[in-house]
Amino acid sequence: MAIKIHDSWQNVLTSTLEQSYFQELIDFVKQEYKQFPNAIFPIGPQIFRAFDACHFDHLKVVILGQDPYPTRGHAHGLCFSCEAHVKPLPKSLQNIFKELEDDLGVKAPSNGDLNFWAEQGVLLLNSILTVREGQPLSHANRGWEQFTDAVIEAINEHKSGVIFILWGAPAQQKGKIIVESKHIVLRAPHPSPLSAYRGFFGSKPFSKVNDELKKMGKEEIAWAR
Repeated sequence: MAIKIHDSWQNVLTSTLEQSYFQELIDFVKQEYKQFPNAIFPIGPQIFRAFDACHFDHLKVVILGQDPYPTRGHAHGLCFSCEAHVKPLPKSLQNIFKELEDDLGVKAPSNGDLNFWAEQGVLLLNSILTVREGQPLSHANRGWEQFTDAVIEAINEHKSGVIFILWGAPAQQKGKIIVESKHIVLRAPHPSPLSAYRGFFGSKPFSKVNDELKKMGKEEIAWAR
């Protein structure tokens, strides 16, 4: 499993990628792929897809997830996103699209592949980047959390005016390291069926993001195709 991250991120994460914990993490993930062939998601080349799809230089928004979908054929390296062929959509994504329609009065995307968000400067970042099939959080506490903390710290150091969307308690807990004097943080309950009706619906994250981008003189995100 070759470690390839887009050069724009490599430049700000070099010291992190060289740390011993990160090398141990990669050794663990390699062993998982070997021990559980075809049952570790996403596939190796897609682990760092969020960084390839949203270059550091173009970063405007961060949506923070927890770990990849543990269902075969769903995860592809972007949080909350899934492969275009997946039907029905994961329930959290269904609720995200429902809120999108209610918020902006537009028709939701025709499939669950959110790569077009990433291409506009939205980093779709999970806290944990790999998972074993059918076992949510199976790769927790192995080093991914430390790595994604380092990603946030790099954004703190090198960027200002980034809009962070934190859905649910785990994302909000992780978001404590965001320097809020430099960035904008939007918080709401998680879009899962267990919590969406506790305040996710009606939170209007998509219009709020575009309002903030407009204030900064930046191009708004086209959330629907």
